[in-house]
Amino acid sequence: MSTTAELACVYASLILVDDDVAITGEKISTVLKAANVDVEPYWPGLFAKALEGVNVKDLITAIGSGAGAAPAAAAPAAGGAAPAAAEAKKEEKKKEEEPEESDDDMGFALFD
Repeated sequence: MSTTAELACVYASLILVDDDVAITGEKISTVLKAANVDVEPYWPGLFAKALEGVNVKDLITAIGSGAGAAPAAAAPAAGGAAPAAAEAKKEEKKKEEEPEESDDDMGFALFD
């Protein structure tokens, strides 16, 4: 974040999402006024438009999952794809749990 105004709007939006309140420019402004934060009048509306139609809670939970998180989050909404997504996650965990071969097993060593 490059400015405190942007950061303040992000925090205000997260507060609204946490309280299950719809994110609007007016509500972001209300939260900012309650926190005694002064921002340019266009910031709250800009953030409200950017978050319009976005499920912020899903966005936050998918952040640590990596690049494949968005399609995986959208797949359960399709209905029948949920078991396939769960199976794909199990396969990913198996791949992560497999121990990697060390360089010693392949004949490579730093000081041979």
